[in-house]
Amino acid sequence: MKVKLITLCENTAAKPGFISEWGWSIIVQADDLNVLFDTGGNFAAVRNADRLGVDFRTINKIVLSHAHADHTGGLREVLRRTGEIEVIAHPAVWELKYTKRPYEKKAAFIGVPFTREELELFGASFKLSKEPVQISENIMTTGEILVTTDFEAIEPIFYVKEKDTLRYDSIPDDLALIVKTEKGLVIILGCGHRGIINTIYHAQNITGEKKVHTVVGGTHLFPKTDEQIDKTIAALKKIGVKKIGVSHCTGFHASMRLAQALGDKFFLNSAGTIYNLD
Repeated sequence: MKVKLITLCENTAAKPGFISEWGWSIIVQADDLNVLFDTGGNFAAVRNADRLGVDFRTINKIVLSHAHADHTGGLREVLRRTGEIEVIAHPAVWELKYTKRPYEKKAAFIGVPFTREELELFGASFKLSKEPVQISENIMTTGEILVTTDFEAIEPIFYVKEKDTLRYDSIPDDLALIVKTEKGLVIILGCGHRGIINTIYHAQNITGEKKVHTVVGGTHLFPKTDEQIDKTIAALKKIGVKKIGVSHCTGFHASMRLAQALGDKFFLNSAGTIYNLD
């Protein structure tokens, strides 16, 4: 089975003519479907799609990895072009998400920058599920990812606002997309807030497939310790991942470490990158 990944939005651009933006959006083509995974933070996804000649009317489904605005901020502009379409996400995508670091006086809102009602007027039909969602024979979401490793954790800077109180956000809405192929799993991450290795283990468990061919997307290894990066590299080698294309929240330091350790298995996945698995 052929899989094609077309990156529309990322922090960096792969070639002249593409724009970069702090955010993430990628088209996953498999099973004769076009699935848009995340929508970037603003306009980059639609502008880079124009550059690539992508017609959003061919998109069959939209999947949101989680609520943060750098993954959902482009949704309204995308919906202007897709029209009526199903949007798959975790129920917690509609929580009021905030971030606050110790040196910041006020918490900053980082959730979906639109109301559900507004997006429904633009044609979105939301399918919210904590469980994996089967999109086609070989494409599915992970649903809520279990945290099982002892070295991956969510930073204590993320919160959900309830009335006038902030509570710690374990980001249960963090999910990934899986494509099953003869060569192994293709796993597309959003930010990987719950950990790239936790995500891989979860994908293996729910599919029953141990082989992992390709992992692409944000790994949230910025700003993690070298110890965590080393353990991540060791786990990737033990799993036997054939290709890893990092994006967005991986960070330059972690990218360098991964490149040194994994050699030609590693690639930078920027806006405009097209990856094919035949």
